[in-house]
Amino acid sequence: MELLEAIEKRHSVRSYEDREIAPAVRDELSAFIQQCNQESGLHMQLVLNEPKAFGSFKAHYGTFSGVKNYIAVIGNKSASLEERCGYYGEKVVLKAQQLGLNTCWTAMTYSKIKSAFQIDPGEKLCLVIAVGYGKNQGTGHKIKEPAAVARSEKPWPDWFSKGVQAALLAPTAMNQQKFTFILEENTVSLKAGIGFYTKVDLGIVKYHFEIGAGENNFHWTPSRHS
Repeated sequence: MELLEAIEKRHSVRSYEDREIAPAVRDELSAFIQQCNQESGLHMQLVLNEPKAFGSFKAHYGTFSGVKNYIAVIGNKSASLEERCGYYGEKVVLKAQQLGLNTCWTAMTYSKIKSAFQIDPGEKLCLVIAVGYGKNQGTGHKIKEPAAVARSEKPWPDWFSKGVQAALLAPTAMNQQKFTFILEENTVSLKAGIGFYTKVDLGIVKYHFEIGAGENNFHWTPSRHS
């Protein structure tokens, strides 16, 4: 499955089967998480067979069921942390989709089980991503029109249109889609709106845009996840 196909097929899933992640899939996902950690400086961790985080009232309020595996998205406290968590967390999400797994980003409807993962001094848990074999494949979310989230003084080149379309398929907190792409020549800037977890969303949509547009077609200004 190519990344664009993974973007199109991946939807948030909140109900999971009582199945352990296959060893080969688990190992490949774990290796990819470590690769992302090395690139980003994050401390993401795959937590397996731990039902307590999603066994509370908060999780039931968020309509989660059967979640026993999740990715703890952790990193050093900094101004760029949330955006890096979104960017690299979404890399892991799409990798999981390619491996036949389902996922769901969650920021508040879970309980923090301190014994399940390691938070080093100076680090914080940003959010978690439920992962496993879903009871369904989820459903698509309502998306805005491209013109509502992007602008340019000149007609949009094809690569820009494709990047915006891919970004609109990205998961965002409460489906806010509060972001704006601005095109000047072949340089693209991305701005976050006001709302919950919009900086995390910025990282997620940035990765989607790169996949849709093709990284060789444009430059970011400024670089936000470095």
